Amino acid sequence: MQNLQERGHLLTEQVNPNSLNLDQLSCLEFVELFNSEDQKAVAAVEKAKNQLAETIERAAERLRHGGRLFYVGAGTSGRLGVLDAAECPPTFCTPPELVQGIIAGGAGALVRSSEDLEDRSQDGEAAIAQRQITQLDVVIGITAGGTTPFVHGALNAARQRGATTIFIACVPEDQVQINVDVDIRLLTGPEVLAGSTRLKAGTATKLALNIISTGVMVKLGKVYGNRMVDVAVTNQKLSDRALRILSDLTGLSREAANLLLERSGKWVKLALLMHWTGLEKEEGHRLLSEHQSNLRAAIEATKKKGEIS
Repeated sequence: MQNLQERGHLLTEQVNPNSLNLDQLSCLEFVELFNSEDQKAVAAVEKAKNQLAETIERAAERLRHGGRLFYVGAGTSGRLGVLDAAECPPTFCTPPELVQGIIAGGAGALVRSSEDLEDRSQDGEAAIAQRQITQLDVVIGITAGGTTPFVHGALNAARQRGATTIFIACVPEDQVQINVDVDIRLLTGPEVLAGSTRLKAGTATKLALNIISTGVMVKLGKVYGNRMVDVAVTNQKLSDRALRILSDLTGLSREAANLLLERSGKWVKLALLMHWTGLEKEEGHRLLSEHQSNLRAAIEATKKKGEIS
């Protein structure tokens, strides 16, 4: 691998021949160019589908046995990881510690540039030690250009502790090599604005993280069909969504669905189980616990017992 300080060879740092006259385009031409280039982000994710599927499988297995999922990054990559982690509790009612984002510079770096801190590999190592990463955990390092020392330090430390390690980068393996369990390369090509990896690279990364976190939660039984049955009912929007899920799946009126939701302690999954099996709240809780909170598995178990048709 070339000297990491000489980054001009990296795919993400190269000049895009399609945007050489970027400053001379009309607004419409500018938008059309961006839209055309953004298609490459979707194509890049499609080409990494096998690695993404393996990541989901590995992560779900670890979390199923008590592990946690960590995203590690700096700058845009770090912010995307923090964003994805922050959206898991309201969407899937997960505890905040289950999926966590680690960004170089800490919380302050979310709203103010602190890109100089990404050069400290020892800070990445320290972040892993601070969170007491173990062999049950999964650590996903995100770095568009593939070279961020903070991320490499974190992944090295995580690997030494036996954690499952995943690498997401937007440069080919021959430009940046790394020893991890799953190596995901999202090859979006040179940016419209040369070197600005918050653009196509960031878009592809967001798409990949959407797939990973949602896929893991589906495998963990947080979804029934395509409904977020573990949604946290914490505001009017989410309350409305919960009621619509209940009404759609049970045929109940909105008023009846609301009563059922209240009886369940505002847990959509439990409300559905209670409605379909006739079980009371406590017995429904017990049944879900027996099946790792998987609604479909709990229903199937009840069917086998002949308790419901």
